[in-house]
Amino acid sequence: MHQDQILHGNGKKYFLHLLSAEALQQRGMAAKTARLVIHAYPVFVLSNEWLEELFCEQCGSNHWCHITKHSPDQYTVRWAPQHLWEQVAHVDPSVANPTVSEYTRKQARRHQQKRVDGKRFYG
Repeated sequence: MHQDQILHGNGKKYFLHLLSAEALQQRGMAAKTARLVIHAYPVFVLSNEWLEELFCEQCGSNHWCHITKHSPDQYTVRWAPQHLWEQVAHVDPSVANPTVSEYTRKQARRHQQKRVDGKRFYG
């Protein structure tokens, strides 16, 4: 959103897990090597790609980003597409956190309630 703004992470990273040789080939690995790696490691964890929630100080918003590390000081950052969450173990953002009560969920969704006469209606 703000290209010159530094984004800050909260330290929590969700590393991508690959389950197929094709996924490794899409990232530049030779076909034969990719098959050998998947045969040896049925679930291959990428240490240079992860999903992380980043905070923009300029607009005060949080966004989930897909980060790829190319070298110690060079990264590619883009908005995380929904399909990448399928490659993260033990996380499903479409399912609510079971430790959060229904009351807390309702309170968090209050700002999304319908408008009446142009004003927010909290019911």
